[in-house]
Amino acid sequence: MIHPTAIIDKTAVIGKNVEIGPYSIIGADVVIGDDCWIGPHVVLKGPTVMGKGNKIFQFASVGEDCQDKKYNGEPTRLEIGDNNVIRESVTIHRGTVQDQSLTKIGSNNLLMAYVHVAHDCMVGDNIILANNTTLAGHVHVGDWAILGGFTGVHQFCHIGEHAFTAVSSVVVQDIPPFIMAQGHNAVPRTINGEGLKRRGFSQDQVMTIKRAFKTLYRKGLTVDQAVQEMQSWQASELESFIHFVQHSSRGIIR
Repeated sequence: MIHPTAIIDKTAVIGKNVEIGPYSIIGADVVIGDDCWIGPHVVLKGPTVMGKGNKIFQFASVGEDCQDKKYNGEPTRLEIGDNNVIRESVTIHRGTVQDQSLTKIGSNNLLMAYVHVAHDCMVGDNIILANNTTLAGHVHVGDWAILGGFTGVHQFCHIGEHAFTAVSSVVVQDIPPFIMAQGHNAVPRTINGEGLKRRGFSQDQVMTIKRAFKTLYRKGLTVDQAVQEMQSWQASELESFIHFVQHSSRGIIR
C-alpha cells in the first residue's frame, strides 16, 4: 500500500507488497525490493538499490548526497541488501568518486535510532549499530560486529568480524576480528567470547582466539612477532584475524 500523500518519482521502481507511509518521498533512480516497509516521513534518494524485506522508520534519510566537501554532484550510489531494520532518524549517504562511488549495507543488520553511515562505508551482514553510532567516510565494518551506543569511528578505519565496542568508544585505528574494545580512544580489553559462543564457535576455537589475543596484546611482542607465532599454530579460526592484522592500513588498536 502506498499512502496518497507519499511522493514517488516516476523513475522509481517499487517491488511487490511494498508499503510506503504518509509524506514519504521516493526520489529518482530508487529501486525498492519486494516486501519492504517504508514508514512515514522517510526520504529515499537515488541512485539507491534496496533488496527485499527492509524496514525503514520515520524521519530516516537514505541515499542523500554526502557531506564530503570534495563531492561535486557526481553520480554515486547506495546499495542495501535484504531484511535490514533502519530505525528513526538514521542517515545513510551515497559514495564518492574518490573511492568506489559506492556506499554499501549488507543484509540482516539493525541500525538503531540516529545512526549515521557516511559516504563510501562498507557495512557487512548481521551487524548491530546501536543508537547514535557514527561511521565517518570510508569505514568498513565486518560481519556480526556490534558497535555500542555513541561509538564514533574515524574515517578509513576497519572493524573486523565479531568485534564489539562499548558505549561511547572512540575508534581511531582498526579493531581486529573478535576483539572487545572500549575507551576514548578505544583500546583492546578482551575477546568477544560470549558473542562467539552464541554464533556457534566451539570452546576450543574460543580458547585459541583468546590465546591469540594474549599473544598479540599481552606478551610484549611486536605485531610481526605475534603474527609469526600465531601462524605457527596453523589454526583455521585465526586466518581472518591474522590477515586483518597483517593488512591494516591505519594500524590496529593497541
